[in-house]
Amino acid sequence: MNGYVIRGVRAEDWAKVKELRIAALRDPVAPVAFLQSLEEVEGLSDGFWQDRAGGAALGGRVRQFVAEGAGGEWVGTVTVLIEEAGTADLFDGEIEQTQGHLVGVFVRPEQRGTGLTEALFDAALEWSWALEEPVLARVRLFVHEENGRAAAFYRRFGFVPSGKVVPMPTDPSAKELEYVFPRPV
Repeated sequence: MNGYVIRGVRAEDWAKVKELRIAALRDPVAPVAFLQSLEEVEGLSDGFWQDRAGGAALGGRVRQFVAEGAGGEWVGTVTVLIEEAGTADLFDGEIEQTQGHLVGVFVRPEQRGTGLTEALFDAALEWSWALEEPVLARVRLFVHEENGRAAAFYRRFGFVPSGKVVPMPTDPSAKELEYVFPRPV
């Protein structure tokens, strides 16, 4: 992990946000890791990416973290979405408790296994637990049933399977497994 800084996205980073998302969707694991296709994302306007980076920079209901090298290159990312109790859930109806939801996890293949994913998750959870309003009960994520490498990392990091299984929105015959990390006491 030497030489990398983990930091939040800034509004002016929109072009790098776009480039890293496209790189993630070119990864061979993308079909079981992301809900968007490369074709969908490549067709989005610069305005979309400017809005996305701007919103993630504010840190209100969404915060994106990146791993940035000394030369400015981005090699990894994770985003935290805040889900309020009582609001609609992408997968299963209604959110039962106020929580963080990790999405968009990606580390370039040549950097996997170097500690960058752990550092990104540390930053995401630190930010999540530091929120004064809303206070998050837990952080969750979903992993495709065939993404064993990701599931193994999540378990090693401290996430535990909740037992909740939902159909993948882009392919209802496939399953997404929920993993949770309870708020430390």
